[in-house]
Amino acid sequence: MQTISPGVSSTALTSDNRESHTEVFKQLIDVCVDFKLQDQIYRQRRSPEQIRDILVRELPEHPTDLAEILDDFRHSVLPLCKNENSPYFLGFGDTGDDPAALAGGLLALFTQQNLINQSFDSPSATFVEIATLRWLRELLGYTNLPVPDLTCVWNVGGLVTTGGTSSNTVAMMLAREQRAPGCMVRGVSDPGQFGVIVPRGIGHYSVRSALTWIGCGAQIIEVDTIDFRYDLQALKRTLHEHKGRVMSVVAYAGDSRTQTIENLRAVHDVVRSTDESIWLHADACWGFVCTFSEALRPRVDGIAEYDSVTVDPHKVMAVPYSVSALLVKVPEHLRMITSYSDLIMQEDFAFGQITPFIGTKPWASLKLWMMMRAHGRAGLAAMIERRMEITRAFVEAVDQRPRFLRLHDPDLTAVAFLYLPTDVDPTRPDIDRVNTVNKEIHRRLLEVGQWHLHQFSIPDPGVLRTGEILHPLRFMGANLRIEERHIRGILGHVQALGAEIEESC
Repeated sequence: MQTISPGVSSTALTSDNRESHTEVFKQLIDVCVDFKLQDQIYRQRRSPEQIRDILVRELPEHPTDLAEILDDFRHSVLPLCKNENSPYFLGFGDTGDDPAALAGGLLALFTQQNLINQSFDSPSATFVEIATLRWLRELLGYTNLPVPDLTCVWNVGGLVTTGGTSSNTVAMMLAREQRAPGCMVRGVSDPGQFGVIVPRGIGHYSVRSALTWIGCGAQIIEVDTIDFRYDLQALKRTLHEHKGRVMSVVAYAGDSRTQTIENLRAVHDVVRSTDESIWLHADACWGFVCTFSEALRPRVDGIAEYDSVTVDPHKVMAVPYSVSALLVKVPEHLRMITSYSDLIMQEDFAFGQITPFIGTKPWASLKLWMMMRAHGRAGLAAMIERRMEITRAFVEAVDQRPRFLRLHDPDLTAVAFLYLPTDVDPTRPDIDRVNTVNKEIHRRLLEVGQWHLHQFSIPDPGVLRTGEILHPLRFMGANLRIEERHIRGILGHVQALGAEIEESC
């Protein structure tokens, strides 16, 4: 008989080496907390080629002690990592610094639950995820079944995904099946009937990508906007022009550029009065936070009337990557995208039956479950209201400086603005000159890495010349570590860079 050696690799966690590994884990926590709390975005900046040459190595021939690996990581990898929790990182919102959420992430890693099946893979984790999805639905205004009536995954009314792109893709699958039942099995025979309406110039790339991934082709129909919201008359005309060929209308409760919140109820009413069969989808990856506060809730009025809604807690709730969710108004609609395999147990609470593109399913919702419990309704409201306070302070600071031009009145925490060169007349603007200087400002910001603002292209709503493509900078007031000195600092830095660029040109 073959004898099994009693020894195991020194890198495996065993009772014998528990003490030494526990000590390394404790050191790891200190390293992680220090990283989150550092002021710098980056401790070091190097070119991609330099980083490649440092980190792309051969696989070692012999085992390496965990403590040695951690020490190497601290000195060669971590200093080059971006820290979005830095108060100098002012262009995005994914801080990932909530203590309860971080604790949930660690617990999910250690417990190793797989939510593809429930009975043996995730006996309790499945129901933690269900509870979390019900909290999200309740915040949106969707109706939940009484707990005793909750009998299977098909009446939960949502699923957790890896990100907003995945959630939007599942929403488009639902829209496709609603328009032409059976495409899951037979495939798509007439792509032209799967048109999707999005607002021109501000639609998120995930919708177009989703249509290509699910076999519908890029059947995107763009509609003109006014102040980054649908022109409702243009929307109505487009619906009539494409009658019978539109499967979905997508509205943004906070678009990915300016975070402008669509007039959700008005869009709903226009669509429903034209064709009740059209699937209404709201991308609320940013605007979901309005549901936390009674003062802000009216900004997303009507969202509970949409067939599906995407939310991204890792964007707006300081939850580490990644956790997103697609929520549906009618839970039974999820049966339209159910798939079966003998590898997925045919049991009532096996989430693997309703999670397209996902096989092994990590317990990502535990981070969110712990965060929401730790804050409660009052804490969630305080979080968004504090962020709005930071954003208002930035708006006031921008408006006091004549060299800056704001593109919109912010609905949420994003402020898109331009540096206006001194030789540009705002009444007869040289758009190329404005864009060139602002793109160069952003390039230099990225190169140095001391500060960070985001940049994108967007149609001018009428600030300089309506319809022209602009390349503004974007501030975001989502990081609760931001203070007035950081606001003054970034604006002073941008103005100094603008002056340098003007002089060099």
